[in-house]
Amino acid sequence: MYQVSLMTRESPPWSGQRDAPSAAQSPPLVLPPLVLVVDDDAAVRSSIEELMLSVGIDAIGFGSTHELLETEIPDRPGCLVLDVRMPGLSGLDLQQHLAATGDAKPIIFLTGYGDIPMSVQAMKAGAVDFLTKPFRDQSLLDAVTMGIEQDRAQRIDAGLVRQQTDHYATLTARERQVLRLVTLGRLNKQIAFDLGITEVTVKLHRSSVMKKMQASSIGELIRAWEMLPADLRERTT
Repeated sequence: MYQVSLMTRESPPWSGQRDAPSAAQSPPLVLPPLVLVVDDDAAVRSSIEELMLSVGIDAIGFGSTHELLETEIPDRPGCLVLDVRMPGLSGLDLQQHLAATGDAKPIIFLTGYGDIPMSVQAMKAGAVDFLTKPFRDQSLLDAVTMGIEQDRAQRIDAGLVRQQTDHYATLTARERQVLRLVTLGRLNKQIAFDLGITEVTVKLHRSSVMKKMQASSIGELIRAWEMLPADLRERTT
């Protein structure tokens, strides 16, 4: 079983550390980022884990992609450091698998072969970086820092999408129709004609939509609509 060390450092850039709160406050625990290292070379895994811990980043090592997929991973910001060539499922295969399952964490690839076509394939599929062994510690740390920040940004975006999807779920079928037509730039009288209802009714629906979607302006409403998953928007008729 792999244990995650919770070592602390002096104000690492991702820790969110602030001045010590008063005794009456109970701030939420801020855990350090988590890097998943997948390499069939135990010495390489150990070296990378120690490097991560030296800068306040937790790391868990795996000897194969299968081992990673069979393990329940803590839900924390971070990235993957993958060897490209491994027995069984390769690093590139894992990248494709994670993308297909909607769990596309940022990935830094490692290789001992300097395979240019393979690096191009990995980067086109969204890899953060492609490093050739032996790599400089700072090069890996820079790539990992970039991967962590990318994962944080992805998590924020995903949270906003979930929030808008939850708001959208509270709309009635008619309100969804009105929302779609508003975002297309249709005027109230045009929407009334399109839906076969009165303009007064359109205004009531429009006001309700603004409240439920928590939008204070048409611009905010349009941005909320654009955040919704494409398949959800397409189902609105």
